Amino acid sequence: MADRFDGIEVFVQTAQSGSFVVAGERLKLSRSAVGKVIGRLEQRLGVRLFQRTTRRQSLTEDGQAFYERCVRVLGELEAAEAVLDGGSREPRGRLRVSMPVLFGRYCVAPLLRQLALDHPQLQIDLSFSDRLVDVIDEGFDLAVRIGALADSASFVARRLGTQGAGICASPAYLARHGTPRTAEDFEGHAAVTYARNGHELPWTVRATDGSLRDVRLGARLRMDDLEAMADAACAGAGLALLPCWLMARHIDAGRLALVMDSQSVQGAEIHVVWPRSRYLPSKTRAAIDALVAGVPVMMGQLKPPA
Repeated sequence: MADRFDGIEVFVQTAQSGSFVVAGERLKLSRSAVGKVIGRLEQRLGVRLFQRTTRRQSLTEDGQAFYERCVRVLGELEAAEAVLDGGSREPRGRLRVSMPVLFGRYCVAPLLRQLALDHPQLQIDLSFSDRLVDVIDEGFDLAVRIGALADSASFVARRLGTQGAGICASPAYLARHGTPRTAEDFEGHAAVTYARNGHELPWTVRATDGSLRDVRLGARLRMDDLEAMADAACAGAGLALLPCWLMARHIDAGRLALVMDSQSVQGAEIHVVWPRSRYLPSKTRAAIDALVAGVPVMMGQLKPPA
């Protein structure tokens, strides 16, 4: 009976990713090792499971039918293990977590590093990316998301806090161009703005009447990396809207001066999301609890003075 499960996990990962290379990365196997496992599985079943090209592997009709049944079987097996795991107080096994690059580095990774140290039987894989990963298709247990969440019946989310933001600039820039006090004063100022895939995000600030207002400045520099934006602002390139946890050390060092604090600039909600399931393994529950308790503390430690 055990032989009949041989290669099933490799097959499912390959089917979900459409690539021997990606499946191998998830399972810590080489591309050739994945190919050999799939080859042995096809030989045992007597059918071809994949149509192979140089870049991608797509399921045949037989492969699709086999995949759908394998997913159900593995789901039941995971549920059975989760029932037993739920009674265990010691998190164990492999946990894959996706997170934004800089926020992950400063506010998430330290918490999960400590969780791994506290639980020797737990293995944690951290993936840093600012793109919106597909949690299910890419095989993640958890993902940390910043900003509005799309409605989905496939996921559960827990709020971790609000990422406060402020507008800042170098003291030298403000000495030359003046310090704006309200949203209306931004006109004519240079800006360093965040843009991803050519789409520039507006700044949402509180106007003098108390209402929230989107402001778009003539950006001298547009970047998709927050740390590079902070460096540019420190060098005098213009105003920048940055998260409080990133501004803090630059303000403390005198490289940046606060123009508008988090009371005047709209922040972004932070959540941890995971695939909906009847059972939550102890490894996943432990990571969620660590993030819920620790992320607000990490952000608070890095918050600049008002």
